[in-house]
Amino acid sequence: MPARLSSMELSDPITPPASSSPNDTTRRKSGRIRHNPVLLNHDPNASIGSYNSGKRKRADTLDQAQVNGSMGEETSSNEEDGDPDDEEMKEKRRKTRYKKPSEKPAAKKPKTAKPKSTTLPVRPAVNGVQKPPKPRRPRTQVNAAISDEEAGLFAELFAQGHTVEGVAAEWITRYNEHNANAMCELINFVLKCTGCDLKVDMHDIEDPDNAASKLDDLHQEYVSKNITDYPLISRNKAYSSFRPTVTGFFFALISTAHAAGVLYTDLALIENIEVWVSTMSSAAIRPFRHTATVISLAMESGLCSVYSSLVDSTAKTVRQMEGEQKKKTVNKERIASLQKKIAEEERRSGSVNDMMENIFNAVYVHRYRDVDPRIRVDCVTALGGWITTAPDKYFTPAYLRYLGWVLSDTSAPTRAEVVKQLSKLYKRKEDVARLRAFTEKFSPRFVEMAIRDAEPNIRAAVIGMLDLIRDTGLLEPNDIDSIGRLIFDSEQKVRKAVAGFFAKNINDSYDAVIEDLGGEEGMAEDIGEEDPDDFDMPRRAWLKFKCLAENLQSYSSQEGDDEGTTPTLPETIGVLPGSVVESRFALAAQAVYGGVSEVQDWEVLAGYLLYDNSPATSNGNAFESPETLFRKSCLLNEFEEMLLLEVLKEAVKQRLLEAVETEIDKKGKKSKIRSEEVREIQESIALHLAQVIPRLLRKFGTNPTTAAVVLQLEHVLNLEIFEELRQDSTTYASLLDDINKQFLTHVDEGVLAEASNAILHARSYEDLEEVTEGKIQELWSDTISTLRLHVTSKKSEETTDLVGLCNTISRISHLASVADCIGVFESEDRSSFKMSNTASAISPAKILTELIQNEYADVDEEEKEQRDEIITGSIKSLLFYHMWIVRSLKNSLATHTPTLKLPDWDSFASALLSLVQSRSGTDPVRLAATGAYLDVHILFASLKAITNDANHQSTRQITTPPNKQSQHRSSADEVRSSLVRPITREAQSLILTIFVAAEKQHARRSRRKLEAASDDAIDSAPEDPESEIEDNEDEDEDTTSEQVRTHQLLAEKQLCELAGKMVLAVLGHVFDDEGQKVRQRLLRNKMRLGPNFKEVLAYLDEPKAKSKAKPKPKPKAPKAKVGDPVKAKAKSAKKAKSKEVVEVSSEEESDGEEEDDPLGAELADDRIEDVEEDDEEKRHEKDVDDDEIMGD
Repeated sequence: MPARLSSMELSDPITPPASSSPNDTTRRKSGRIRHNPVLLNHDPNASIGSYNSGKRKRADTLDQAQVNGSMGEETSSNEEDGDPDDEEMKEKRRKTRYKKPSEKPAAKKPKTAKPKSTTLPVRPAVNGVQKPPKPRRPRTQVNAAISDEEAGLFAELFAQGHTVEGVAAEWITRYNEHNANAMCELINFVLKCTGCDLKVDMHDIEDPDNAASKLDDLHQEYVSKNITDYPLISRNKAYSSFRPTVTGFFFALISTAHAAGVLYTDLALIENIEVWVSTMSSAAIRPFRHTATVISLAMESGLCSVYSSLVDSTAKTVRQMEGEQKKKTVNKERIASLQKKIAEEERRSGSVNDMMENIFNAVYVHRYRDVDPRIRVDCVTALGGWITTAPDKYFTPAYLRYLGWVLSDTSAPTRAEVVKQLSKLYKRKEDVARLRAFTEKFSPRFVEMAIRDAEPNIRAAVIGMLDLIRDTGLLEPNDIDSIGRLIFDSEQKVRKAVAGFFAKNINDSYDAVIEDLGGEEGMAEDIGEEDPDDFDMPRRAWLKFKCLAENLQSYSSQEGDDEGTTPTLPETIGVLPGSVVESRFALAAQAVYGGVSEVQDWEVLAGYLLYDNSPATSNGNAFESPETLFRKSCLLNEFEEMLLLEVLKEAVKQRLLEAVETEIDKKGKKSKIRSEEVREIQESIALHLAQVIPRLLRKFGTNPTTAAVVLQLEHVLNLEIFEELRQDSTTYASLLDDINKQFLTHVDEGVLAEASNAILHARSYEDLEEVTEGKIQELWSDTISTLRLHVTSKKSEETTDLVGLCNTISRISHLASVADCIGVFESEDRSSFKMSNTASAISPAKILTELIQNEYADVDEEEKEQRDEIITGSIKSLLFYHMWIVRSLKNSLATHTPTLKLPDWDSFASALLSLVQSRSGTDPVRLAATGAYLDVHILFASLKAITNDANHQSTRQITTPPNKQSQHRSSADEVRSSLVRPITREAQSLILTIFVAAEKQHARRSRRKLEAASDDAIDSAPEDPESEIEDNEDEDEDTTSEQVRTHQLLAEKQLCELAGKMVLAVLGHVFDDEGQKVRQRLLRNKMRLGPNFKEVLAYLDEPKAKSKAKPKPKPKAPKAKVGDPVKAKAKSAKKAKSKEVVEVSSEEESDGEEEDDPLGAELADDRIEDVEEDDEEKRHEKDVDDDEIMGD
């Protein structure tokens, strides 16, 4: 039970006894005069500046006269007899000689009134314990943290110029004078830290047994004040340094009490603080509980520091005593003195240990699982610090288990903090043995967090900690493999964190292979000296590349991602090339580049891949040469070759990125020297790649998987540098020949896509356009000739090569996505070897249109899939063809070039519509045709913005002759009237029916509920029974969860694609939405079918939100007068942009039709004459902004 404090009881163990004789300061027996010591602040020879320097000053709590008296008495009792000798006189004269000239003394800072004391001031503890790192000196915010009427310990601690050590020493002095008053002041300070003005009085302090009931009363008062914020969590800048100041004060309080001896002579000090603070730490209100917990943890940290210093001092004293005992002549008095000192230190350390146990059991045991995650984080941080400060006490399984239990905390910051503290412990190599039992118990949880934790940052931190555990030898091989598989993780932070861990796996495999081959010395003799410039000769690095490939293959197969096991989403129609989706092998290769240093030498890796490493035959001999063993060790299989090709590609890309990053210094500026170095690196990489890529294609071009990866290397090749170096054009032409060969010989979609992207990359350089276009024309000639040949054989024979036709159309669609196909698709080849056959004279566009219309029945499943691919490929090719037409029309209108012939896209639209009508439900071909039908209408509707732009420009060209202006205006009007057409009512009803079917399919597969259907014809349309049967089969059959998830994503993808195109059609005014029935139908289930569907339909609401945000400046509407060009020209060109916006908004709101048509009602209204110039500019800007929603 804590000791009671009396208001009259004084405790001053550190005050020396006063002198009994008042005449001690007169003369000694020898007759010499006694001199009182001169204090530093009264020394005439001491400068004021040195006094104010603040170095090791005594506490300013005593009255100066009392300080002088006590210091004089203490000095006189210990001073030797005699007058000042010659050395003292010399020292005095030296000080006088070097005394600084008199100058105006610096203004002293005002001092606060301090109570008088009859005892010596207590110095802050500077040598009794290991001093903790000083917290950042808090900047006192007097206006917020301390009010003008504020007084007491809180005001003293946060006052300007005060340090926590000095305030703690002053409080210890006041405690020695009157412990009850000082304790009352301290408890009131704790209450003030909770953010309230509640206080306790002397009677409460003198009765510690009533502390719980008193705190209950304070709790009720605190709740009645409805305080929602308190300093510890406040974001007010005035409290930015509150936490370090308060915790530093209590830390210094413990240290100072230890140095003064009060911590051991007056045990009631800690007991009474513990009574109040521990009771507050269990309060129901969070400010009390949090503040008291932080203070208790700070006190425990101070006790840990004291305990650690006592243990170190005891160990040092024991060593001294043992050394003294080993001497020949033993000094018994010194040994007795050392034994006495050891006993005293052990007694003190025992007392401190009891205090630590009491605080830990009273506060930490309950608060480490507090409901507030902030308190749990503070507890974890404190325990990690205690283990580091006092390992003899806390670095035991009894305390480490608290950290292990918090690993399963629901709060991410708490888990992150415990991982941080454990990482610090595993870095202490000397204490690894203490962590063995803890690691064995909690290592499964470590691995689980690294693999499945919801926060990528925590997963990365745990991987780093597991890397430290692995260095200590405490990680099991199975756990090592589990972490190594994370090189294929989807999170970039996780892959980057595991790169170093994965590299150690490779090094272990490499060491094992080297040992099997005879060690490093034996390998050096077998391989010989390595030439750094000859990349085709065998090297020891090849073995590390082999180990890298083996590890990647092993971890990939363990993930269960072999061919055919992972369902993939089918390719969508209309996806433009150029957007490369990195495979997971490429993402893993990016992480490997940063972890394995040998990968950065990509030239060596390329030489390894190009090396003819066919296994050497032993010819029946039992003995194999070291060279044969080395070649067998370096032999790669096809999957390993693909993996190393991915690594090679990423290594080249990362090397180029590093070169570009080094071009800019830390200040963000480019230097000429670095730019030249970067240029040299780029040139060397380009030249080397130009030689390597054809060789790689010749070796790996037969396999579609490896060929696709090699073709991606061409995207990295900088053809601009290749051209500037004046290389032979035949080298570039041969490279394009190799790419064309891959395009014509492969049928794999991945190879065709990468070859198309390589051709697109080659076309981006204008100076090489002549060679590139020639190779592209050769591709067109070969593919179109093959198409005509397949169509001719199809009409002449009963059977046809559907596989060859499907592959040819796939090549045409990929080539049309990167090269202009207008001339090729519209040409009629009448010079063919079959002149009599009409198929050879039909243009490719008509051939593809006929293939869309060519329906089939009574065919097997395999033939049905092939015919569906032919139809979808033809749709995709014709859609790209019409995209090129619209692009050509836009260029003609922009450059005022007359259009020779307007395209006719009715046949394509009719073929699509008939295909949609012939299919049912959500058939993939039907959805593809519906999307293409909407795309072609939206595509030509985007010409409205261009025609308005052309008309607008023609009205502004004052210098253009009127006849040419009228000709150009008539051309733009002709384009609009001929090509921009709305969707028919019949087609709209059909599209809405398909939308409803896709909506129901997605809701059924994702198990969502739709809004109740109305009685209109759209919702009452019968569902496709085949689609229901397919859905039931998908659910009833033995399907994995991944397959079910894939079907759900596919249904959502189909619905969102169709809904997005319908939204664009509505905004482009090609989907007649009279009465906004279509909008209402689209938005009916907006909130029921997932966030992706919701975001797609959000474009229908965006224009309305903008119009509501704009004010209605109706009085400003008359400013825009029609038919007054003189005033329009006189307006200033520097008119504020905001005014223009207001005028436009007033026009929009003055016309009800424009408000209902958010995409721009001017596109449907051709009245452009008699309009003021400024009015026309605003109208044009609105048209362009609205039509940008559809794109090009």
